Amino acid sequence: MLRILFVLFVIVPLIELYVLIEVGSDIGGFATIALCLFTAALGGLMIRLQGLQTLMQARQSILAGQQQQLAEQSLHGLMLVIAGILLFFPGFITDILGFLLLLPFVRKLLMPKHMIVGGSGAAAANTTPQRYEKVEVIDAEVIKKD
Repeated sequence: MLRILFVLFVIVPLIELYVLIEVGSDIGGFATIALCLFTAALGGLMIRLQGLQTLMQARQSILAGQQQQLAEQSLHGLMLVIAGILLFFPGFITDILGFLLLLPFVRKLLMPKHMIVGGSGAAAANTTPQRYEKVEVIDAEVIKKD
């Protein structure tokens, strides 16, 4: 665990700094800063769009009672959060990793092959999907008399 923290907080920023210096010496400091800001803005927009799409797919999975798809959408959402964190930090290496996580097929490759969905007890025994086709909403108003 200590090695992972060392890599995350010491080695990765040093590599990012080296890459930023090299790119800055080739294309200039202003262009490097503009490129970092552009990738952050583009990544933020892409995360927002894909996050909404993932949320809508998860909602459809909930309504259809499809636990496996809901678990997959949850993992997609977690990977989008990680992509957002990577795109938040300035640097080209973290941006590349963040943009890779924005690609749906890359996220699919990183998912476990056999996700176990379920638990124990009565909830796990009910494996038939529930359909919510005829839901009646009753609107009520409470009036308090003084």
